[in-house]
Amino acid sequence: MALASNKVVTIAYTVKDDEGKIVDQATANDPYSFLSGQNQILPKLEEKIGEMLIGSKKSVTLSPEEGYGEIQEEGIQQVKRSDFPPDMELKVGSRYMADMGDGRHMPFFISAVSGDDITIDFNHPLAGKTLNFEVELLSIREATEEELRHGHVHGIGGHHH
Repeated sequence: MALASNKVVTIAYTVKDDEGKIVDQATANDPYSFLSGQNQILPKLEEKIGEMLIGSKKSVTLSPEEGYGEIQEEGIQQVKRSDFPPDMELKVGSRYMADMGDGRHMPFFISAVSGDDITIDFNHPLAGKTLNFEVELLSIREATEEELRHGHVHGIGGHHH
């Protein structure tokens, strides 16, 4: 059964890539909560969670298309060291935000450093990867009016003001 929109859904999960490396997790002691129907988690994962009973566990595998998409080559760019502030330490894996000049900001990470040549990648770090989730559905409750107004969950597993 599909999750109705605007429910607070709390889960524990571990997600691994195809090499078995843990790429993210939330434990039952430190769970993750989201508002259903608000694109706060991957849509296919939310769909699969909607098939679960509270207290149940499920394995869910998402293809790159169901996850963060395939790697887009146009999202990978070569820039010069001089494009960064002189005192900024540039390391592979470091994440930054690019000012697009129109008020938007785009996240990117450094994928290679070779002398003054820096490779930056605007793809999501999990793009192109199959994601293997182990999910436990801990609870579902009605969202409060305040949570709906703010667009996120408050309290345990959610946003804290």
